[in-house]
Amino acid sequence: MKKIIIPILLFGALMSACQQKLSYQNTSLPPEERAADLVQRLTLEEKVSLMQNNSSAVPRLGIKPYNWWNEALHGVARNGRATVFPQAIGMGAAFNDSLLHVVFTAVSDEARAKNHIARRDSSYKIYQGLTFWTPNINIFRDPRWGRGQETYGEDPYLTSQLGMAVVRGLQGPEDSQYDKAHACAKHYAVHSGPEWNRHSFNTEDIDPRDLWETYLPAFKDLVQKAGVKEVMCAYNRFEGSPCCNSDRLLMQILRDEWGYEGLVVSDCGAIYDFFEEGRHGTHKDKADASSAAVLSGTDLECGDAYKSLADAVRQGKIKEFDLDRSVSRLLKARFELGEMDETTPWDAIPDSVVNCHAHQALALRMARETMTLLQNKNNLLPLKAGMTVALVGPNANDSVMQWGNYNGFPGHTVTLLEALRKRLPEEQLIYVPGALYAEGFVPKHKKEEMKQMKPLDAASLLKQVDHADVVIFAGGISPLLEGEEMKVDVQGFKGGDRTDIELPAIQRQLLKALKVAGKKVVFVNFSGSAVGLEPETQTCDAILQAWYPGEAGGTAVADVLYGDYNPAGRLPVTFYKNVGQLPDYEDYSMKGRTYRYFEGTPLFPFGHGLSYTTFAYGKAEVKDGCLLVPVTNTGSMDGDEVVQLYLNRPDDANGPRKTLRAFKRVHIPTGATRTVSLPLTEETFNWWDTATNTVHPLKGSYKLLYGGSSDDRALQTMMYEF
Repeated sequence: MKKIIIPILLFGALMSACQQKLSYQNTSLPPEERAADLVQRLTLEEKVSLMQNNSSAVPRLGIKPYNWWNEALHGVARNGRATVFPQAIGMGAAFNDSLLHVVFTAVSDEARAKNHIARRDSSYKIYQGLTFWTPNINIFRDPRWGRGQETYGEDPYLTSQLGMAVVRGLQGPEDSQYDKAHACAKHYAVHSGPEWNRHSFNTEDIDPRDLWETYLPAFKDLVQKAGVKEVMCAYNRFEGSPCCNSDRLLMQILRDEWGYEGLVVSDCGAIYDFFEEGRHGTHKDKADASSAAVLSGTDLECGDAYKSLADAVRQGKIKEFDLDRSVSRLLKARFELGEMDETTPWDAIPDSVVNCHAHQALALRMARETMTLLQNKNNLLPLKAGMTVALVGPNANDSVMQWGNYNGFPGHTVTLLEALRKRLPEEQLIYVPGALYAEGFVPKHKKEEMKQMKPLDAASLLKQVDHADVVIFAGGISPLLEGEEMKVDVQGFKGGDRTDIELPAIQRQLLKALKVAGKKVVFVNFSGSAVGLEPETQTCDAILQAWYPGEAGGTAVADVLYGDYNPAGRLPVTFYKNVGQLPDYEDYSMKGRTYRYFEGTPLFPFGHGLSYTTFAYGKAEVKDGCLLVPVTNTGSMDGDEVVQLYLNRPDDANGPRKTLRAFKRVHIPTGATRTVSLPLTEETFNWWDTATNTVHPLKGSYKLLYGGSSDDRALQTMMYEF
């Protein structure tokens, strides 16, 4: 009997051992413990294969393929159908971090749904994952930068607040067992053009004050306050070293000073810039460059230079345990997302959420909030019922323009032409096609259409709009002219950037002709950057800045033009009169740049935006750590006001003229008064201390300037002793 029992017991023990989970398979353990267990089971070659964006499978350990490269700048991008919200710069103009959080909660819903679909199909392609390389929190220091449209503007505080809202919306509640998605703060650091030489450009001699007060605060806040899970190092050099090899940026500041524990990913192809001819040229070859990047803290490469790391280990350029540190961070992130497990609670998000009716409505709500009314002579807007309207301009019927860059593909995009056709009887709308963006430029998606007609000239235009009461000119530029490192052979544009900031001459000529003919003109400017519109302030009666407004943009513009929505967007950038007001593009000093340091008179200041109603500010008071500002709607229409608080330190001659420290968008019915509470914390008074060359809450006297714009004429002032 004993001879029978013993083999049975041994077999049972063996089966129990086989069924017992290994530590990395145990979902009850913390992600870092699971990662630590798994990394020591990997071979050198397997570790290397996990350190590139197109990460290989390791079947023997149950690791599936994964592509880290995914985009969601203003909606899930490059992965088929998705809700396309307004471009980032437009959402910056909304000055509404609460709404931005709602938007990116919707984006992460769609991200999870699309990821579920891909996983069910055993598809692990690029753009199907959960690690999103957004937000872009670089400072839009110069309107010539083509990628400025991807940012939230020129102000560090606004950028920080909106960037944190994006991170929190994407990553989900902090107390969830699994992160909903991962966000990435990019491009770290001191990166904002030029596009055409970004692979060789060196940002050097950066004033320490500019570094700590302008270029780094948003990154610090996203790391320390929002818990961003990824940071992307930039293409450029910083103080002579490629950013992805900068010990000062990646080790001293990011990890040692700020306590960052997440992963660092290179921008795509950035490691090749270390050694390729005509680029940085700081390293000898792939193995040399890859080793240096990993040792500086770049855990993941977008590209394939890291394939050389196994040879680099064998050559003694780097030790395997140096790779272990990076691989552990990567595996931890995958465990945090539940990507290594069979199911997560996020699997309950249905496929039907993608571009659903609720998200389409949210896209319209956000598009409305981005609309920024710059000029409205004689209250031409809102337009009166019964007017005959002529619609002209290159952006009147261009859905691709509305998507911006880094975009998804909505089920339907409402252009301004479609929105007006839905709103007006046929006899009240004259559509005049054929207007060009710029001389010699026709977008690829418009080439077939333009073959059927001659480019619009002034004589033809005037003939066709003769009977119109008002002309709506939908002009501006296009993300096919300004953007990321692109080939553009058009006057005024270079490599994705702009060489001047004027409206293209061909549009300017048409607007001038309309003025000479005595036509009332509403100019709707679509762009991702500030345009020098000084002549247009004379030729046009009203100017509406519409940005790149996403799938519902046409409806949002029409709603503003006809008064169904009262605009309250505010400029997140300064609109200069012309390029002559700007310093050298490649000079990263903040002197003379942005509303904080610009000494001249701008065309339209940062924070500017008109309404169809009027607001009156009462006397503010400080109480319980807040500035309480009474605001009354003194007009005849309900509307939003964006209350803004700026600080100035009178004894700091070299500091900013003023700098934003709080804002709140608030809805106020006509005749009502709202007391808006703006926090005054110690951090509000973070200031550059010349005695220590650091930023910290600095005691002293401050001017508190509050109102509806950064324009001194719109601000009230009180002194405050901190």
